[in-house]
Amino acid sequence: MTRAAPTTLRPTTPAEVRDAVLDVPGRLAISGAGTARHWAGRPDAVDATLDLSALSGVITHNPGDMTVSVHAGTPLADLQAELAGHGQRLALDAARAGRGATVGGLVATADAGPSALIYGGMRDLVIGTTSVLADGTMVRSGGHVIKNVAGYDMAKLLHGSYGTFGPLVEVVLRLHPVAKATACVAVDGPVDDAAERVLALMASPLEPIAVEWLSGDPGRLLVRLEGGTSTLPARVRRLVELLGDGAREVGPDAWDEHAALTTGEPGRAAGVGGAAGAAGRDAVVRIGCAPRSLAPLLGRLPATAVTAGLATGVATVTVHDASVTDVHDAVAAAGGTSVLRDRPADLDAPAWGAAPSALPLLTAIKNQLDPEARFAPGRFAPWM
Repeated sequence: MTRAAPTTLRPTTPAEVRDAVLDVPGRLAISGAGTARHWAGRPDAVDATLDLSALSGVITHNPGDMTVSVHAGTPLADLQAELAGHGQRLALDAARAGRGATVGGLVATADAGPSALIYGGMRDLVIGTTSVLADGTMVRSGGHVIKNVAGYDMAKLLHGSYGTFGPLVEVVLRLHPVAKATACVAVDGPVDDAAERVLALMASPLEPIAVEWLSGDPGRLLVRLEGGTSTLPARVRRLVELLGDGAREVGPDAWDEHAALTTGEPGRAAGVGGAAGAAGRDAVVRIGCAPRSLAPLLGRLPATAVTAGLATGVATVTVHDASVTDVHDAVAAAGGTSVLRDRPADLDAPAWGAAPSALPLLTAIKNQLDPEARFAPGRFAPWM
């Protein structure tokens, strides 16, 4: 028997989200712009999909406090455009922001970009959330004042939860000023050479905002600096001198190539050995490990494309679909974590690497907040 397609609900207010949770007795998928629909575990069958893309817009912006509260379905690009008029920004440059990724989706998937080196990811930028539990309870955590709270820190629990604890409806964020000036310096070379350069760079007083290696033949290290219009040129000259032969200032479009490699965009991913990945049969895996272990680990992976934060220990690798399990195993052996971020539609491979040591605690929290396992079934399979 063919199962009927699940109903799609598109609430426009937090109250409507709560009502939808109460009105649907079965299991619920949670979606936003859909830019991460293939990430993590494949969703199991559900009775309804809660589409939060219409729950959008700024609720309150306090420029003096440098905070903003937004509905979870707000596209990051729209938020940045509105904040720019006040000389402010959310200091997050996740690759899929250009595809329409929403604030709530970026929190739920623990996504971040190169500037996480200095500004952190969403876990560090979120200071308050409002979410809906399985029994319809509206839970607020934190707020516009940056401080610790007692009990569950829902903002931290929701980060990387893929909706398994319930839908996120409002987010309060800390902001940063828009940089007066920005520059990027590049130097070509393989990942091992780049890692040596990064060691010297991070020991210097140059304070890079982002440090990323892109695969290719032989590969390229990108370093982003921010600063004042009068002081930045001198820092750029010192950076070029520190990075050595071949180092030069490049335009901001270098980061477009980085975003394309990170998202596994077809036709843009130059292979580690110079060859392009196999179209249609590639999988994208996000990995994390100790920064000093990342370059050696990448050398052991069968990757066709890589972006690597050599100072953060976070990388994205594109591999042929048959290699996904090998990637998970190699990352686990290095003491790291890994999760699928894109895949062929018919790929039967584990979405997650080794289970975290905190899994029993997370399972207990899931059982308490969502005892009937209604939300986002399958996202953390086979863990829970």
